[in-house]
Parts: sequence; C-alpha cells; structure tokens
Amino acid sequence: MSQNPPDLRPDLAPRPVFDALKREGQPTIGMVSLGCPKALVDSERILTRLRAEGYQISPDYRGAEAVIVNTCGFLDSAKAESLEAIGEALAENGRVIVTGCLGAEPDYITGAHPSVLAVTGPQQYEQVLDAVHHAVPPSPDPFIDLLPATGVKLTPRHYSYLKISEGCNHKCKFCIIPDMRGRLVSRPAHAVMREAEKLVEAGVKELLVISQDTSAYGLDLKHAEAKGHRAHITDLARDLGSLGAWVRLHYVYPYPHVRDLIPLMAEGLVLPYLDIPFQHAHPDVLKRMARPAAAAKTLDEIAAWRQTCPEITLRSTFIVGYPGETEEEFQTLLDWLDEAQLDRVGCFQYENVAGARSNALPDHVPDDVKQDRWDRFMEKAQAISEAKLAAKVGTRIEVIVDTVDEEGATCRTKADAPEIDGNLFIDEGFEDLTPGDIVTVEVDEAGEYDLWGRLA
Repeated sequence: MSQNPPDLRPDLAPRPVFDALKREGQPTIGMVSLGCPKALVDSERILTRLRAEGYQISPDYRGAEAVIVNTCGFLDSAKAESLEAIGEALAENGRVIVTGCLGAEPDYITGAHPSVLAVTGPQQYEQVLDAVHHAVPPSPDPFIDLLPATGVKLTPRHYSYLKISEGCNHKCKFCIIPDMRGRLVSRPAHAVMREAEKLVEAGVKELLVISQDTSAYGLDLKHAEAKGHRAHITDLARDLGSLGAWVRLHYVYPYPHVRDLIPLMAEGLVLPYLDIPFQHAHPDVLKRMARPAAAAKTLDEIAAWRQTCPEITLRSTFIVGYPGETEEEFQTLLDWLDEAQLDRVGCFQYENVAGARSNALPDHVPDDVKQDRWDRFMEKAQAISEAKLAAKVGTRIEVIVDTVDEEGATCRTKADAPEIDGNLFIDEGFEDLTPGDIVTVEVDEAGEYDLWGRLA
C-alpha cells in the first residue's frame, strides 16, 4: 500500500487493467493508453470493437502482433512522454499504430518515428480499426469470443468512467484541446443512461462522469429531451443518482447553474464532490488566460455550496508561472486558497504547448521562479489538506474498497477519486473484504493526504 504523492499529475488516468486470457490462434494486439480518463475511455471503445472482432488484448509488447499507442498531447511534457512510449513500443515490438490527441499532429510523430504503421487522431475509431485490420487481419470465433455487455473496461470492475460529451467550446489561451478534439458534442442523455444502467447491472459501484466541460453538457443539443431523459447536467445527475451507484462529477466549470447540483449532493443522489478547474484566482491572470475573471464571486459560490451541503468536497487544479504572473498576482492566489480552503488540489507549472496562444504572451516566468511558486503553493495546499483530514479522526465514514493484499485494504472515501486524490487504509480485520465492497470505517489516524481506519 502506498500513499499518494503530493505532485501526482491530476490529468492522468489510472493504470489500465487488462484481461490476459487468450485462445489458441487468436490474433493479439497490444495497447498502451496514456493521458487522461477521457483518453482511457477512447481506449476502451477501441478495444471493445477489437474484442468483438476476435482480437485478444495484451499489455505486453512482446506478446502482441502489433501495438496501439493512445497518446496524450496536452502539454509538451506529455508529448515527449508519448513519443517515448511510441519509441519503446517500436523497440520492443516493431509494429506500432498511433492514435489519440497527439495523432492530430501526424507530421510531428512521423518526424520522430517514421516507421510507425499508421497515425490517427482522437476519436477516429474506424481509422484505428482499419489500421489494425491491415496490420493483423482478424480471425473471430463467434462460439468462443464472448464480449461482456459493458464492453472492454480498463478500470477495476467496481468503478467505471462515463464519458458524456466530447470537445469544448472554451478558448483558453493555454489549451489546444478544442483544436485536437473539436467543439462540444454531447451524447444523448438516454444513450448515457443506457450505458450507465448496463455498467451498474454488471456490478459497477461507482460511476465517474467525465468530459472536457461537464457543466456545458447538452448545450449543443439545446438540452433536448428524448426517450424520457433531458440532456442537461442537472437532469442527468439526478437520473444517474437513481441507479444506486456512487456518482462522481469531474471537470465541472463553475457556471451559475452548478448551484442546482448541490441539493442533489445534500440529498445523497450524487456524491458530495465537485472537481472544478479554477486555474488561478487573480483577475488579471485569468484575463490573460481568457477565462472568467470572477474569483471573488467564486468564493461566494463556494460558501453557498457549503451552506447547502456542508460535507461537500471541492477539488481543483491550478497553473502557476503563467506568462506575466507577478509575485503580487501569485500571492493573491495563495491568499485565495487560504480563504477557499479547497479539499483536494493539483497544480501544474505552466508549459508552452505548440499551437497555444499563450506562447506569444510577453514576460514568461523563469523556470526557477515557477518551481519556487509551485513549491510554495503545494506547501499551503498540503497544510490545508492535513488539517482537514485531521478533523476526520474519530468520525465514521463510508469507503469503497479498491484493492486488498497481504498488508491490508486500500480504500477511498466519497471525497476521493481514483488515483488523483487520497486513500483510506485498513490494516486490521480486512481479510474478508473484496474490491468493490462499500463499508463503514472509523477513522483513527490522518496524514497529509491519506487516512487510516478500522471497520466500524
């Protein structure tokens, strides 16, 4: 069991979990899935189609006849990580198909790795399948190759990501995701509900709702209603909450209508957890980012949310060292964080990204200053987290079990999303627990990011 480090990348998905069973003569494709949970869902959709066509999926390069690398292009460091993964796959296997966000820049990939078999962009599922068919022809056996009703999942069986839309209508200067993934395209609410119902029927205990902008869900559909379900985030959250699973909302922009979600949390229909990308607090920095510059009003909103639902957990991510950020502006962010008292916080040091408008801004911050500000920011965030967790000692809370080994059970509270937040550890009396169990625990110890407890 390991504690979550304070510098954990808040944009990364959990490590994929693969099913390694294989029949004799079955064609095998390897998969490397990088980046955020949204990319992980794309990988699941690709693998579901491949499994339906008779392919076996392998996490091992050497055991596969070709490898798909689903890339991330969010930051230059993520692009470098993607190129490194492609190079490793080429060295280990030799036959590589590239897809995902970095695939929107095919020349960038082929310039570094000209021997890749094919390059496709994000959400281009058909092109990926065509490339696989060309490299490794399918050989299905309809009597043996059975596909689960939920499709192939790369997460543990007790939780699943539920992607409700693609793309984004924002034009933040530091971000190129709209260029890679396009404008907002929402899934019909009845289609989301059908997928969620199948997942819950298959034993999923927690649904993690994801998109680029969850608050804007349904805006492109004019919040149309079809087959009894309206495409609006408040209605969708209420409908999902009726299924009996934990429902966790990610990437929620703080639009005014977000306040309508809070009563659903107070009622217990959805988890009292909001993941909101505030990015900064100083109005001038937010203006340079081309983001809403209403940090003071945001504090009022946070106070109102907590009044309606006192147990709400607020998670957010921030950028320090944005071009032009002064010491005074950074201090405003620290002061805002002191007042906001957010429960879970992630932080990036600003990086240039090819194609982002922020690259052209004046007064870029030196790397050593960015590092110093990141250290100071995380020190304050850590102190807030430590104090909030210490206040939980002696209380009883519900947790979901993620893993059990010989040392104990690693669990999460309602305040913790997989991988990006903290854990609760049980190291006595855990022997009868299994992943997916939801149990009540009495908290008896707290650290900076994690809790320890015993079964109540």
